[in-house]
Amino acid sequence: MDILRVENVSKSFGGNKVIDGLSFAVPENSVFGFLGQNGAGKTTTMKMALGLLKPDGGEMYICGEQVSCGQTNTNRHIGYLPDVPEFYPYMRPKEYLRLCGEITGLSNDIIKSRGAELLALVGLEGVNKKIGGFSRGMKQRLGIAQALLNEPKLLICDEPTSALDPIGRKEILDILQQVKGKTTVVFSTHILSDVERICDRIAVISKGRLVLSGTIQELKARHRADGLTVEFASPGDLDRFMGDPHVAPYTEGAAQNGLGVTLHVNDMAAAQTAVIETLAQGRILPLKLEVMEPTIESLFLEVTK
Repeated sequence: MDILRVENVSKSFGGNKVIDGLSFAVPENSVFGFLGQNGAGKTTTMKMALGLLKPDGGEMYICGEQVSCGQTNTNRHIGYLPDVPEFYPYMRPKEYLRLCGEITGLSNDIIKSRGAELLALVGLEGVNKKIGGFSRGMKQRLGIAQALLNEPKLLICDEPTSALDPIGRKEILDILQQVKGKTTVVFSTHILSDVERICDRIAVISKGRLVLSGTIQELKARHRADGLTVEFASPGDLDRFMGDPHVAPYTEGAAQNGLGVTLHVNDMAAAQTAVIETLAQGRILPLKLEVMEPTIESLFLEVTK
């Protein structure tokens, strides 16, 4: 089942077309990375999914129900973490979650048990100081707890790791990974290493249009380059390897970078066999022998340039 479905959605502000015929789907219980450069239309798309902006054309569905701007019935399925969450600074974490629970109509028992469970999940168990004294990372973690309080089927996070230090980013990503089995996570970002670490699927938009989508594995397989990289310990090893007739069919057009060389080949199995035999017969011990794999960064740059 698709938790979120976007069908041919468009949105303009004045004469500026921000979203242009955008379509994609987010399967249940996945971590979905929504990628794009700053200004690509990620936040606009999320606001339309939340019913805060009205599309000029197209439709959006949450759990099979059509999203209507201003009529936020579908928001009962959603937890939302904006890029910069705001809180009452004089409140403490338990007080804030209690307020959120009361607003959404949860019973006192559920607020108490669910609040304690979520504060433990986000690493704020036992923290009793006022939110005004929280770091940026602590506020992001509290924001995730608040967004999960009503046990949503879809958690939408708008650049949740932006402006965090490496430790704070890791903490947020670990939390999103942990909740994957209980809810579907959609998060927008331009930090590509975060996507490669925890996402099952991605969609990349550029100038409001979808330019790449699929699972990480599918995309890497589809865009795999037929390249083999060998790195050597010394210039002498590199010269002996490049001069060996067994690898001559593969070294024409090879790209050298310092003590490394990348062979671009049509038959990877034959090239690997020739390279390994040459290294063994020449008693050359490489520092690295690697079949080239596309990265999310290289794919992103390819489709957004």
